[in-house]
Amino acid sequence: MILNHLWGIYAHPKEEWQSIDARHESFFYALSHIAIIALIPAITGYYSAAHIGWSVGVGDVIKLTQQSALTMSIAMYFGLIAGVVALAILAHELAKAFDEFPTYTQSLELAAYTATPLFMVGFAALYPVLWFVMAVGLVGLTYSVYLLYSGVPIMMHIHQDKGFIYSSSVVTCGLVLLVILMTGSVLLWGMGMGPVYTH
Repeated sequence: MILNHLWGIYAHPKEEWQSIDARHESFFYALSHIAIIALIPAITGYYSAAHIGWSVGVGDVIKLTQQSALTMSIAMYFGLIAGVVALAILAHELAKAFDEFPTYTQSLELAAYTATPLFMVGFAALYPVLWFVMAVGLVGLTYSVYLLYSGVPIMMHIHQDKGFIYSSSVVTCGLVLLVILMTGSVLLWGMGMGPVYTH
């Protein structure tokens, strides 16, 4: 069943990584997990931007038109999926430098389950106050990094000593991908595809 490892990566992550590694699903299965989990930030982001409004401190609540919020949510959805797939490809290629040759499915599973806590942070958007979402986001990011460091030796079969260096390299690649996504967003905004606020 899709998402059947969701509880395990929170309750007992190392045991769950071993379970995932022992019974690899198909590439499509891992992709389906990403596609479903990525709906969380996309849907909650749309709802909070169009119907609740964001509070970023002192001043009026910021709301987007429904059309603008929908466009940005769809773009975010596909951007998140592309980001996880790109991270999986980078993780796969980086493993070769450590004399390991995992399958693309292994790499995608690692990226998918590592990204899951970050996507679950999307629920925080239902209380769209900037400091709260940032605080929850920091917790999600921290747990995602923990999952990566604990999952690499098990999923990629890299020795723990090398695994630390490998994981650090993947984190660095992830940060670079994040900067690329943010730069792409700014470029799209500059081309007239930015948010449209309600009056």
